[in-house]
Amino acid sequence: MSGWYETAFQHVLYPAYETGLRRRSTLSWLSEYRSSQWLPPEGVVALQWARLKRLLAHCEREVPFYRRRWRELGITAEDIQCPDDFAKLPLLSKDDIRNHFDELQAESWRDRLLFKATGGSTGEPLRFGYTRESNDRRTAVMWRGYEWAGSRMGRRTMYLWAGAIGESGRMRRLKDRLYNAAFARRTLNSFQMTEANMAEYADAIDRYRPEIIVAYVGPLVRLAQWLVDVGRSIHQPRAIVGAAEALHEFQRELLEKAFGCPAFNTYGCREVMLIAAECEQRCGLHVNADHLAVELVDRNGAVPRGRPGDVVVTDLFNYGMPLIRYVNGDMATEGDGACSCGRGLPLLSRVDGRVLDAIISPDGHLLPGIFFPHMLKEVRGIERFQVVQRRLDQLDISIVRGKDFEEEALPFIRHEVHRVLGASVALNFQFVDDIALTRSGKLRVTVSELHHREGLAGPA
Repeated sequence: MSGWYETAFQHVLYPAYETGLRRRSTLSWLSEYRSSQWLPPEGVVALQWARLKRLLAHCEREVPFYRRRWRELGITAEDIQCPDDFAKLPLLSKDDIRNHFDELQAESWRDRLLFKATGGSTGEPLRFGYTRESNDRRTAVMWRGYEWAGSRMGRRTMYLWAGAIGESGRMRRLKDRLYNAAFARRTLNSFQMTEANMAEYADAIDRYRPEIIVAYVGPLVRLAQWLVDVGRSIHQPRAIVGAAEALHEFQRELLEKAFGCPAFNTYGCREVMLIAAECEQRCGLHVNADHLAVELVDRNGAVPRGRPGDVVVTDLFNYGMPLIRYVNGDMATEGDGACSCGRGLPLLSRVDGRVLDAIISPDGHLLPGIFFPHMLKEVRGIERFQVVQRRLDQLDISIVRGKDFEEEALPFIRHEVHRVLGASVALNFQFVDDIALTRSGKLRVTVSELHHREGLAGPA
């Protein structure tokens, strides 16, 4: 599809649909966010703080949960005069949301909220409410972040994404086809990918010839590895946007080798959508600080720069069911310095993964799951792997071997793991033909079944 359609979609078709037909303010918010990203860092901080102060005042007036909790602590919204004061507010856990679901809803919004649920990667789906404005703003922030990678509305895009759950009716399938055609996009179901049907996915990309590929990282990496192994050339898009899970550097290198284009990392969660994304410089992920307040903490408070911390997020515009200092279960590391792109938005140097994907040693040392892809990138012939911790003193490591794998790799892995976790941790290796994706279509490279960080946010 040529550039004329992209222009027509951005300036005529999408405004007619989004603003005219659906009466949503997404485009006006997008214009606002496109402007505010260029504020200097101190301007972004001032804008964020003004928005946060308004939200906190609203929570005190309208949200029973915060009004009660803050009163018990002797805190008022007026007492919160600086970020250090804000950091003294209690963290909000997933259990808080489950146990106080009704009390977290603003009194004036109770009958007007929209609701979603997370996928429940820990086995416990989480339901939450949000307002229409917050949803429109989240969509605008998503478009802005994807634009940094060259993924613009109306640009020919292939999604390697989640498949529909259950049977879709004929009218629903027709509506989806028309909707995707209007947006110049096509979707491949990542849930159906197997070693036997990789060629079908490659053929579909060659037929559609997308300018952008947006994909779950795990399935696309599997396809990239297959392309490299069989020596197949494929249509070269302008860019790849990795979504829904962290893109590790060894995976980025493989994607760029297979597809011949730059790969971009993004980070988000269902509760607030896009949290951060890479710009064209790809020197870290810009946090959407004009839309969210994001903190990195541990049990002692804010973590020093360069160390991973638990992600704590506050949506500045969800006035219907505000999640103030919400611990979303992820870990990330703050970036250092400003990006040369000129945007005033702060940086994350990397997303370290799920908290529950971190490994803990018998002496209490917490090892971010990113250690394993970082270490195993040095081992030839490993196509996929998964590290599972079921006991403090044991790790089960499953490996899908490629043709270059050598048995001498096992002592190297054992040495490196023992170097950081200690020799008291036993390693059980097993070679497998495949590693199952999660129900949401992701590959979890490290899995902890110990639930060792559930108490971070404390009791209600």
